[in-house]
Amino acid sequence: MSALSIRYDGPCAIITLTQPEVRNAFSDEVIADITAAFTEVGARADVRAVVLAAEGPAFCAGANLNWMRRMADYTRDENIADAAKLAEMLRVIYECPKPTIARVQGDVYAGGMGLVAACDMAVAVDTVGFCLSEVKLGLIPATISPYVIRAMGARAAHRYFLTAERFGAAEALRIGFVHEVVAAEQLDAKVDELLKALTSASPHAVRACKKLVMDVAEREINAGLIAATVAAIADIRASDEGKEGVQSFLHKRKPSWLLA
Repeated sequence: MSALSIRYDGPCAIITLTQPEVRNAFSDEVIADITAAFTEVGARADVRAVVLAAEGPAFCAGANLNWMRRMADYTRDENIADAAKLAEMLRVIYECPKPTIARVQGDVYAGGMGLVAACDMAVAVDTVGFCLSEVKLGLIPATISPYVIRAMGARAAHRYFLTAERFGAAEALRIGFVHEVVAAEQLDAKVDELLKALTSASPHAVRACKKLVMDVAEREINAGLIAATVAAIADIRASDEGKEGVQSFLHKRKPSWLLA
């Protein structure tokens, strides 16, 4: 995987974009590498959490110029096939069975916004800039929109999709696009804090909670949804880890997943 590296640190996998010379921009190869990396770490039983990081001054600047030059001559059918690969990459990140953290050390533009939004949480350095720049090029952020709108909300999306304004980390925090903003020297400590919380919890419960959010978010509260949530808590209570967690709490001992 020439576009990235994967490092394992105990129960955590760190996927790092390693093309700072092109601002970690997307190409066909980068999209394929990211898709393969998240598929790999998501399938590993020993991985409890995943960090998506990047090298250099930019986290991800959207589309690689050479890729954009090729796309300029694509037919509609070729564009559909091309966009489908980006959509699949984002889906694989979003549906990764392990919790994911975007470690945002540098600027995020266009398609890179989709990378951050597809992760479960995001921590950004206070100097980072964000931009949904597509309309300046006569385009729209269509493929990334399901994830970005979920992350920042429709109201903020109306503004930043339409204006292509650059906004800072403080605004990204205000609208909920990122969860934490820290000084550069505090970035790893904050990510480690989240990783500690994630790896201290029941692995099965964390996976189930992630699915719960995806299943419940923005759905109408009706009999079907209520029945689904009743079944979800019954299933987790009856699971081995659910029983172990309750018993360990009642007997004031550590649960088995912290003893492994």
